[in-house]
Amino acid sequence: MVGSPSRCECISIHVGQAGVQMDSACWELYCLEHDTQRSGTMPSHKALGSSDDSFNTFFRETQPGKHASWAVVDLEPAVIDDGVRTDIYRQLFHPGQLISGVEDAANNYACGHYTAEKEIIDLVLERIGKLLGLQCTRLQGFLIFHSSGDGTGSGFTFLVMEQLSVDYGKKFKLKLEFSIYPVHQVSMTAVEPYNSILTTHTTLEHSDCFMVDHEAIYDLCCHNVCPTHANLNWLISQLVSSITTFLRFDGALNVDLTEFQTNLMPYPRIHFPLVTYSPIISAEKAYHEQLSVAEITSAYFEPSNQMVKCEPHHGKYMACCMLCREEVVPKNENATVATIKTKRICFVDWYPTGFKVGINYQSPTVLPGGAVAKVQRAVCMLNNT
Repeated sequence: MVGSPSRCECISIHVGQAGVQMDSACWELYCLEHDTQRSGTMPSHKALGSSDDSFNTFFRETQPGKHASWAVVDLEPAVIDDGVRTDIYRQLFHPGQLISGVEDAANNYACGHYTAEKEIIDLVLERIGKLLGLQCTRLQGFLIFHSSGDGTGSGFTFLVMEQLSVDYGKKFKLKLEFSIYPVHQVSMTAVEPYNSILTTHTTLEHSDCFMVDHEAIYDLCCHNVCPTHANLNWLISQLVSSITTFLRFDGALNVDLTEFQTNLMPYPRIHFPLVTYSPIISAEKAYHEQLSVAEITSAYFEPSNQMVKCEPHHGKYMACCMLCREEVVPKNENATVATIKTKRICFVDWYPTGFKVGINYQSPTVLPGGAVAKVQRAVCMLNNT
């Protein structure tokens, strides 16, 4: 499929402090990709009904030439007040989309799920319903950002997803979860592992989860660029951008979110795809390193490029989805995939899908003044093992 007559919308829900921090990085990147000002102003040639409607996935037009984003949630007022209402991109968010309670969840799953949420869960669902009733005519699904280690990100996230399943059905609307998992090296509290176990178990029936752990992304940045909070959040925003690029921009081989679910999850409960992204090159090395598609693709099977610390080579792959961006010829990419399949990885014999390849013409965008160099081609790979 090349392009689409009308773009599908995605509603982003950012829960807890980690979710709001990811919110800032993601929306900054979206604005750069869609040539949108911090105030939500777009060029005059971009409007509802125009030929360039790529922005519709994440932005809604509130008045001619003025656009706003689609949702933010948190239980702790300080996070919303300090992190969003004072941010340079604050005009992208309607005040009604910034929802906070009177207390936080005290790093406790039970508080986030059973206590602190009582005041605002109905308000959250009401605001989401209002967004759906505005200009959202072809909802593709929900993107949910949170940390699994804190009380809000674990307990309240489950409550939101559970209610979304009740209101919109488990299969009617797709829910993709971007979850940051704690590791003992950088754990803030002793209860983070318990919160993570509880939220992983309870959300099992309600979403498909892209897992990212702190140690993996920290090491990935250490090997390539300075591991600052800005670079860590940039890396996560690039993953989200790559996964949703095919909803927003035209390409030779487009895929949508439902295809991820169909191709990567053979059974409903086996839905934790492993994510890798390459290349990540510092600005200093950009002038000396030009990687071929084969080199970029091969890097995807190296544990050092994964977003979770694990060893998939000890098992077998069920499916892989490769999302390629810019200057990639389908014939060359398919040849590279064929070579990798014969030499490096093993697939299970009971699931026939194998590789799925998507090719999009939108090259990766980098943040101005950042430590990461702009590259002409990149690949984000999702696989299930």
